Amino acid sequence: MIVVDTSVWVAALQRRGGPEAGVLEALLDADEVALPVPVRIELLSGASRADRPRLRRALSSLPLVYPSDETWQTIDEWIERAAARGQRFGLGDLLIGALATEVGALVWSLDANFSRMERAGLLEVYEPPTSSIPRAS
Repeated sequence: MIVVDTSVWVAALQRRGGPEAGVLEALLDADEVALPVPVRIELLSGASRADRPRLRRALSSLPLVYPSDETWQTIDEWIERAAARGQRFGLGDLLIGALATEVGALVWSLDANFSRMERAGLLEVYEPPTSSIPRAS
């Protein structure tokens, strides 16, 4: 299972013929994508009024991942683990990452914070099967 971060969705939607769009389409076709509620909210809140109904319908076919008490406990633990390594992360990224780990998913993002989270031992990132997709470092 792959949790796809907002950064990838935006890149795929803006450049429909781009590499992110192709990989995302393949993952969607294989039913490999889970949608954390924060990503859904970010996508819908950033969509135009005209695009929002179509986007909402498209996203409705994906399994949603909601935060639980366990999610918040994981985030609290991660804050301490990250701080011990001199790292800090925003709430949105921590929430998406914790939700991904709860369902045993990798995180695909173009945001360097998730790569830093992986280096801190908090989660695992998804590496697309193509070298033409830019990776954050």
